[in-house]
Amino acid sequence: MSSTLDFSDIAVDGITLDTRCHDMPTLVVPPEKLFALCEQLKQASKYKFNFLSDIGGVDFLTRTPRFEVVYHLFSIELNHRIRLKCPLVEGASIPSVCRIWSCADWHEREAFDMFGIVFSDHPNLKRIYMADDFKGFPLRKDFPVRGYRDDLNPFGEPPPEGDES
Repeated sequence: MSSTLDFSDIAVDGITLDTRCHDMPTLVVPPEKLFALCEQLKQASKYKFNFLSDIGGVDFLTRTPRFEVVYHLFSIELNHRIRLKCPLVEGASIPSVCRIWSCADWHEREAFDMFGIVFSDHPNLKRIYMADDFKGFPLRKDFPVRGYRDDLNPFGEPPPEGDES
């Protein structure tokens, strides 16, 4: 069972166990350590996290760092799970894990489109839901509930200053 996994042998420093999470082991990972950790979690015979279930963005508007990128991994062979939380300051980028799990392509594009989180070295980082000319990121907590005013949305909020296009 995943709750008995021992992560003491993880050879990447700066990683902590989040003891507030009780549903599965949760590691807090600095962005610069993420790629190496993910490689190790996939390749090590003890873990074999061969399936990336999802990647999600979280916006903590008033907190620093503002964002958290959350990864859920699963080992099909060993039947255990882990969550990785990667705190991210606004404007910073996080390494893409597409070279480790190819399905990360869509998950990372979704986080980019909805939160504006940039994944460095992503092979095709562009919007996936919203139009290319859409202004803003709809799942950020500072995005207006009614959206921004334009020709199709006369009831929205005025666009941010300097963005009258």
